[in-house]
Amino acid sequence: MRIAFLLFPSLTQLDLTGPAQVLARLGGDSRLDLVWRSRDPVMSDAGFAIMPTASFDEVPAADILCVPGGVGVNALIADDEAMDWIAQVGASAQWVTSVCTGSLILAGAGLLRGYRATTHWAWHDMLPLFGAVPVAERVVRDRNRVTGAGVTAGIDFALSLTALLRGEDHARAVQLGLEYDPSPPFDAGSPASAGDALVTGFKARMDRLAPGREEELRMLAHRRGFAAM
Repeated sequence: MRIAFLLFPSLTQLDLTGPAQVLARLGGDSRLDLVWRSRDPVMSDAGFAIMPTASFDEVPAADILCVPGGVGVNALIADDEAMDWIAQVGASAQWVTSVCTGSLILAGAGLLRGYRATTHWAWHDMLPLFGAVPVAERVVRDRNRVTGAGVTAGIDFALSLTALLRGEDHARAVQLGLEYDPSPPFDAGSPASAGDALVTGFKARMDRLAPGREEELRMLAHRRGFAAM
């Protein structure tokens, strides 16, 4: 089983490394690659680089395609070469998956049209721009599409997919091995629990980090042939 994770500039590394750590434990003859257009180091939005293990040309197909998100999502959706690779691999993959705003990339490539999907809570209203149906759940499965919500939900998504592929006992064993037993020090992991002040502050920081991101995404949706909404 070949697992291909898209690696791209300014991705959120935990969107990738969290589920990759889980799926690396599928066992059997599975192989996991981090794929970009070249094998040069790729900078994450955390300020450190990750090394690709394969290029687009080296991975023309995969059984599982997983696309992470991050502040580099808009630039990625504008990248025709990368989007063509995603569309190509996703067209034949057994499972087409994403974490966080990676679902916007999948949707931009035409792979979530008419599918239920989730993404980071702050970007749910952007999914319909690309024909997807937003669902406010941590992990959403619609046929062979499986999407995880923001960042840490990637671990939940990967454990859910592991159970589908190897059975619940295997997934439980992976969870135990990773000591995935969340007990956060604060109850602020969702807009409902965080409260209005924190939500407003987060949105203000995003506006400073990626100004005009929403409007640019709308233009990209139009460029990719999706009807304006």
